Amino acid sequence: QVQLVESGGGLVQPGGSLKLSCAASGFTFSTSAMGWYRQAAGKERELVASISGNGGTTNYDRPVKGRFTISRDNAKNTLYLHMNSLNPADTAVYYCNAQPRVLSTRPVYSSWGQGTQVVVSS
Repeated sequence: QVQLVESGGGLVQPGGSLKLSCAASGFTFSTSAMGWYRQAAGKERELVASISGNGGTTNYDRPVKGRFTISRDNAKNTLYLHMNSLNPADTAVYYCNAQPRVLSTRPVYSSWGQGTQVVVSS
C-alpha cells in the first residue's frame, strides 16, 4: 500500500525559509521520479517541482524557480523541498507524489497524503 507522509510545514514570515519532508513507502522509491505539489485555498493542486529517481534531473515551475530546491535521499525513502525567500503567494498545502517522469504534470497515484500546511504571513 502506497503511503506518502508530508511534514515540515508551518507559519513563516515573508522572506523566511522552510524545509518540507515526504516519507514514502509501498513502492520502489529509488527508481521513481517524484514531485511536490501545492494547493492554495480555492485553487487546483499544481506541480511545483519534480526530480528524477537518481536525483540527477530536476524541474521547477516558474514561480518557484531559484527559490525552491527539491532533493531526495533514496536510502531513507524521503523527498525534500527546501523553500527560501517565501512570500504570501506560497501559502498552500504541500503534497508529494510519484511522477511517471520528471516532466510529467500528473502524479502516478490517485491517493494523496494529508499534506503539510505552509502559511507565509507577517
